[in-house]
Order: sequence, then C-alpha cells, then structure tokens
Amino acid sequence: MRRRDFIEAIAGAAAGWPLIARAQQTPMPVIGWLSSGSRDADDALRLPPFRLGLNEVGYVEGRNVAIEYRQVADQVERLPAFASDLADRKVSLIVAAGRPDVALAAKSVTTSIPIVFSNAADPVQLGLVASLNRPGGNITGTTTDTAELETKRLGLLRELVPSATSIAVLVNPTRPGVDALLTQAQQTAGAIALTLHILKASSERDFDEVFATLVQLRPGALIITVDGLFNDQIDQLAALARRYSVPATFGFREFAAAGGLMSYGPALGEAYRQAGILAGRILKGENPADLPVMRSTKFELVINMKAAKALGIVVPFSMQMLADEVIE
Repeated sequence: MRRRDFIEAIAGAAAGWPLIARAQQTPMPVIGWLSSGSRDADDALRLPPFRLGLNEVGYVEGRNVAIEYRQVADQVERLPAFASDLADRKVSLIVAAGRPDVALAAKSVTTSIPIVFSNAADPVQLGLVASLNRPGGNITGTTTDTAELETKRLGLLRELVPSATSIAVLVNPTRPGVDALLTQAQQTAGAIALTLHILKASSERDFDEVFATLVQLRPGALIITVDGLFNDQIDQLAALARRYSVPATFGFREFAAAGGLMSYGPALGEAYRQAGILAGRILKGENPADLPVMRSTKFELVINMKAAKALGIVVPFSMQMLADEVIE
C-alpha cells in the first residue's frame, strides 16, 4: 500500500470513531411522570423530594436521566390516554403519582415497563401488588395509607376543640375502603359522645357545596380524610377552611403550613423521596417485583398557632409539647 493511501485510510477510520463511540453509548433513560395533580401542585409537593431520592441513587434530571411529564390536573378521565402515550413512547419507567387511579391506569397499559406508584391507598386491596413485601409483576412503590389514623385525628381534634359536640368528616366516596373507614370513625365518635356528619366530594367541583353545607350544619370541627383528590388540593382546602372559619385537620404537614389548624400523619415528602430511590434502583437494573412497597412508619403532629388564634382556640400546653412542629 502506498504511503498516501495508508494515511487516508487511517484518517477515514479516525473520522468514524466518534460516530461509533456515540452509537455504543447507552441512551439516557427516560422516566414517564404520570400524575393526577397539576404541574404547580407537583412542583410544590411531589417533584422536589422525588428528585432528591433520584439524586441519592446517582440520577440527576437533565444530566443522566430525562423526565416526560403527563399531568391531568384533576381531569382523571385523561389518565388512560396519557398512560398509553407513555407506554407507546417506551419510557424506561413510569412513576404513578397522586390518586390510586393513576397507578391503575399505568398498570392497565403495560406489563413490561416498570411502574413506581406513590399514593394514599392500600395497594394490596387496590389490586396493584400481590403483597407489600413481594409485589410481583412490574410494579412497586410507596403508600401513605393511614386509614387507621383517622380515629387518632378525631381524638386530637376533640382535645383541641373540647366544646365540639359534632364533627364533620369529608371523604371521597370513590376511595377504596371508604366504608370501613367511616364505620371505624362512627364507632370512635360514639365512644366519646360525638355526632358525625359525613360529607362527600369526588372532585374539586364539589368543594364549594361541601363548605356551604358546613355552614348549615355548624359542626365544631372538620376532619379531611387522606385521599389523592384532597392531597392535590391542599392549598384550596386550607383556604376554604380559613374562609369559613372551620377548625380543620388533615393528614399532611402541608395543610397546616398552608393555614389549616392541624395535621397529623406521615411525611408526604418522604414518601416521594422513597419513590425516587425506588425509581433509581430500578433504572440501575433491580427488579420491581423484588422491591418491597415502602409504607410510612413515622408520623408527625403539626399545629398552626396563627390559625388557632384566628379561630379563638386556645391550644393546650400539653398539645404544644406533644407536637412535632408548632407553626407560629
């Protein structure tokens, strides 16, 4: 081979090396984020701790992982189409955030793409997983199911408003297990001589009617049960409770921080941080069937003293000492 031909052959091969190297690089994984909330709600409540969990496992959005966002903003009828779209795009993983309907929609469109859910329902009762320890299939996640804590919230609210002879309970009638929850609440109320008024909302459009009914019933206080619908509307519910001067409690700190009187339950942010860790572990090659569903084990009591003052409620010193956080 002539020297000139040899040099041209080497140069041609070198020019092709970057193309070959790029072809051999592993493509950036893509997470499909499917949520029942709005972008604003997710940015405030869910995405920061989720990204934190991802970071802990070595994934940073925009650097070595991409996220495709699909948020229905309370229009749950759009979930099947959005879930199908993510499956058709063959994302690496789907995160189902918010209401239980989101996880069910994701599960209905794929048996091969891994799914990580985070919601407030019992995933076994919902049919998402075979068991908490061995989920099976292509799905795992985190749950803030705290139905058993509603009686605890009722007792705390009674202690905070001892003059109350009746308390209203707001539920989503479409939530799985709602009948058992109400039976338990009725039994607890009967044991402490309280009358319960059951109020129902299955969409954000029902909220104004619910609070108008509260004005007529004049209960001593309101318990908002934990549900994906109510989680998506924490700020609105806290604002309505302030507007109508109703002593109200909910399951997550964010409610008290938004101006509600009190909250008692698990840390919502921690559930999404754990979801981020699970997502990262799956992207690294672990099988979701072998990753146990993470359930909240730490609960926090938060009292908003400014809201208490506006309502004319004197918070007992013993409750202030018991609280994990007192918002001044």
